[in-house]
Amino acid sequence: MINNDIFHRVRLGAARVGVAVACAAFMVACGGGSGGTPVPVAPAPEFPGLPPVVPETPTPEVPATVRLSVLSSPADRVMGTDALIEIEFLEIRPGARLEVTSNGEDMSALFGYDDRSGRLVGNVGNIRPGANAVEVRYGGYTSRLALTAFPASGPVFSGPHQAPFICEYNSFTRLGGGVFTPENDGNCGVKKLVSYFWVSTSGARSGYTPGSAYAGNMQYLTINGKTVPYLLRMESGTANRAAYQSVMLHDYLNEPVPAPTVRSGAWNGKLVYTMAGGCRGGSWYRQGNDFETLFVNDYIHKGYAVVSSTLNVSNQSCNDLLAAETVAAVKERFVKSYGVPVYTLGITMGSLGNAFQAHEIADNYPGLFDGIIVSQALPDMTSSALLKLHDSRLLNLYFTNSVIAPTTTVAFTDAQKLAISGFKQVGNIVKMSEEAIRMDPVGEFPAMLPLSARYHAVDNPAGARATVYDAQVNVYGRTAQGFAQRPMDNVGVQYGLAALNAGTITVEQFLDLNDRIGGVSRDFVRTGNRTVADAAALERAYKSGRIVSGGGGLAQTAIIDRRNYVDNAVAGDIHNKIHSFSMRERLLKANGHFDNHVILTASATGSLTMSLTITQMDDWLMAAQADTTPGRTKAQKIAANRPATLKDACWTGAGTKNEETQTASGSSTCNTAYPAGTTPRMAAGGPLSDDVIKCQLKAPAAADYTPSFNATQWSRLLAMFPGGVCDWSKPGVGQQALAGTWQSFGPAPANLLFDITRP
Repeated sequence: MINNDIFHRVRLGAARVGVAVACAAFMVACGGGSGGTPVPVAPAPEFPGLPPVVPETPTPEVPATVRLSVLSSPADRVMGTDALIEIEFLEIRPGARLEVTSNGEDMSALFGYDDRSGRLVGNVGNIRPGANAVEVRYGGYTSRLALTAFPASGPVFSGPHQAPFICEYNSFTRLGGGVFTPENDGNCGVKKLVSYFWVSTSGARSGYTPGSAYAGNMQYLTINGKTVPYLLRMESGTANRAAYQSVMLHDYLNEPVPAPTVRSGAWNGKLVYTMAGGCRGGSWYRQGNDFETLFVNDYIHKGYAVVSSTLNVSNQSCNDLLAAETVAAVKERFVKSYGVPVYTLGITMGSLGNAFQAHEIADNYPGLFDGIIVSQALPDMTSSALLKLHDSRLLNLYFTNSVIAPTTTVAFTDAQKLAISGFKQVGNIVKMSEEAIRMDPVGEFPAMLPLSARYHAVDNPAGARATVYDAQVNVYGRTAQGFAQRPMDNVGVQYGLAALNAGTITVEQFLDLNDRIGGVSRDFVRTGNRTVADAAALERAYKSGRIVSGGGGLAQTAIIDRRNYVDNAVAGDIHNKIHSFSMRERLLKANGHFDNHVILTASATGSLTMSLTITQMDDWLMAAQADTTPGRTKAQKIAANRPATLKDACWTGAGTKNEETQTASGSSTCNTAYPAGTTPRMAAGGPLSDDVIKCQLKAPAAADYTPSFNATQWSRLLAMFPGGVCDWSKPGVGQQALAGTWQSFGPAPANLLFDITRP
């Protein structure tokens, strides 16, 4: 048991009170900071969308003296065998003793005093899968906290584990890798490893043996006015079957080992979570063995801790649901080691389009990220990316006639192809057609996946299929053949409608194009008929947030969209500027404003330094946390506290910064320097939000077309669209609001949307 006289101070509500103590006489360490500038106190974790856990009060006649909460995860979604628990004192009773148990086992000695929050904090063990009870008894009052735990390897809410699944920890390429000790748990687990690395004055990085004297040429940094050695503590391990690492500065010789109650003096209390990759090159059925380096001066020199995992790299795992669960698992590990960060900032790294992962995690699982800095943004993979790729594949096949054998060749100029596609470069039609390989079940497998495990329509129809949809089969469900259902459709789409009405193509060209454009089968083979979506997959795509609405957690997330302009890439590039405005349009539709969204545009070698961007984001998030305006929601605080210096802007080729609200079109300075193309679906009349997978239909009306159709042409139009053409004034088929945040696909029962094991 713990004698409460050990506490220097405890928080009573919002106030601190003094209690005289002699720490050495008691069972708990009086931990705390290690000097220097105080680190901001982290706010209590918020997991909107999950019901709050109310402690049981079996003796209501006894006034409450303590309150329990879990800091490392939602109480009903603990991963592993321990949980970081906080005890808040509501009333101090001199002489009373406090006892903490987990499933009946005494855990009192594990708690220490956190002088930042004024509360007791400890990693409580003896947690097992299923229901658990943590109890605190103090002053005649008992507070109980119910926890539901899941294996550290998952799953929790992402549905059954993907299979097959290749372990890759033996080939892990980052520092500290290659020496992992396997857990032999059947889930690619390894034992946690702590390593140290130091940086010399020349910038060279070397391993450090804990306890040895510092090298004479070690580099020193100044963090919050304090000089510290450039010595990084790195934790490596596995969580949710992903390999992860975290790094933070730690002065090993002059500070105690960091813990939730003992912070490294150089850590600013804030966490950067990096994501990367581009959903290509075998993005499924593997643990992954790499991620972007965590040793980034833009973060480390400012005192941030940095963390990432292999399943947050999209070209190792193109599955945003699994990515979200992995962020939750890795953050839980971090919090258990170091305490709750003041905020968590999700950053997408490199020139690839992993921003969709950040958008989807922030919108669907709020509380994991407080702000995101995205590069080359796509709102999501299901709509904005795959719609464009599907349509481009069909257009490319049509224009090249490589599959279609027309009775009469209808020629198109490059200008006409651009008008039909919406792109700024003809090469983008071919490039997007190639990128559509991620919907081909035999397109790209990880090299280490045995041939015997791979899908083949004849030889192995039950094999693993290399598609985005099959990677997320837990969301979409299966067809009778066992394939993932698809939210993909082009029934009623009038390709080239804008080009026709602008006079760029003729009626004959328009009719021939739409008559022979066709669709794709589940095996991604062109068919003469249009592609038809599965109704259940459509509904789940919207309800689950696979098609990002912007009205979930993104409404309360600070977003900086860094756009390096590539619309002019002659060979094509998937990261077109229009996608930033599709995301903005969704925020506007969902929330009535986009005050939490900033777009910064430059050339591919432009002026968007991460150091500047992260400083502005820090100002934004800290101002929002400091906002105590009565009645303001977190979303309102984010919208109201964007720094005055952080505005939409572009940098022209001369390096001149132009501050102006970024728009999808128009004659502004930024649009003149960086004109945005659109997409084939938008060029067919689809909305800027780019979130309609399957359109509602209406009968063709002559008033919808600028040129006149003769009787034969009109009859052809009606024949090729027997059910009607897209009515873009209406929501899409199955389109609906996000059903709620923190949704589950099993095994967690709370907010369960769909369970593929019990369809």
